[in-house]
Amino acid sequence: MPANLPPQYKEAEDRYRQAKTTPEKILALEEMLAIIPHHKGTDKLIAQLRKRLSQHKEETQRRPSISRQIDPFVVKKEGAAQVALVGLPNSGKSQILAVLTHALPLIADYPFTTRFPLPGMMKFENIQVQILDTPPFMDEFAETGLVNLIRNADALTVILDLTEDCGTQIDLILEELDRRRIRVLKKGEGKRQEIGWYYKRALFAANKADLKEAQENCRHFLDQYSKIYPTLCISARENLNLEEMKKEIFGVLDLVRAYTKAPGKSPDLNDPVILTKGSRVLDFASQIHKDFAQKLKFARIWGKGKYVGQMVQRDYVLQDGDVIEMHI
Repeated sequence: MPANLPPQYKEAEDRYRQAKTTPEKILALEEMLAIIPHHKGTDKLIAQLRKRLSQHKEETQRRPSISRQIDPFVVKKEGAAQVALVGLPNSGKSQILAVLTHALPLIADYPFTTRFPLPGMMKFENIQVQILDTPPFMDEFAETGLVNLIRNADALTVILDLTEDCGTQIDLILEELDRRRIRVLKKGEGKRQEIGWYYKRALFAANKADLKEAQENCRHFLDQYSKIYPTLCISARENLNLEEMKKEIFGVLDLVRAYTKAPGKSPDLNDPVILTKGSRVLDFASQIHKDFAQKLKFARIWGKGKYVGQMVQRDYVLQDGDVIEMHI
């Protein structure tokens, strides 16, 4: 093996060797290629990794139905984004999925009722967000698949149990995520590009707020963590703060919705173009049609804090709710 390979590469290589399914092997190989340094000593190894990755991807294309059948932890993303519910046993994740999406998970008062991820679609205003109920941490059966699922999700919602100490739960969950090279971003913290690490935005939702013994824990939880992370006390059983929870989930996704408008016509506010926060008018045009991006001269824009039909250039940064009229 060439010299100067970082320890993260060896860990990814071990995961590849232990992988039992093709999607797990693909994820491990992609991570190995992202981590490996590029120099003459690694050229041959990089070529081998790329060939192996190509072979695995061809295999999944030839047998897509088999791959889905043998690996239930690979969940195709649908809607505007995918959000994974993460938590310890009996925190109420399955009930939260049921009330947010009308999915039908198994709900019981004993731990580890969720053994495989279960998706549901949550409607927020005029978009759909995919919510995933996941097996709880500490479930060794779900270990590898759960880690890959969390890494692939666009954001997380950490579910806490207000009848127990929230600080202890948060410390344990963050420690478990960190051990798997997944880190939760704090408020105001920008996403990082660090080889071998996965940075996620997350909402911390403390469940069972309807119980009397939970009220004091809710106050302590909000006092201690609301300045660090997006936080909310909820009750899935009593539908407490669930609409607010939907707003908070949309907030941690860092998305903006923009709308097309033809000259002289009203915009269609039911069919937004979904973009990441920080996207420009040019990015919006590219989503509509590649010719628009190439020929776009300027745009007129309607939205919060703008005057009607304000003229903007191609690099103008969009905000959620902007209406755009393109001129080529």
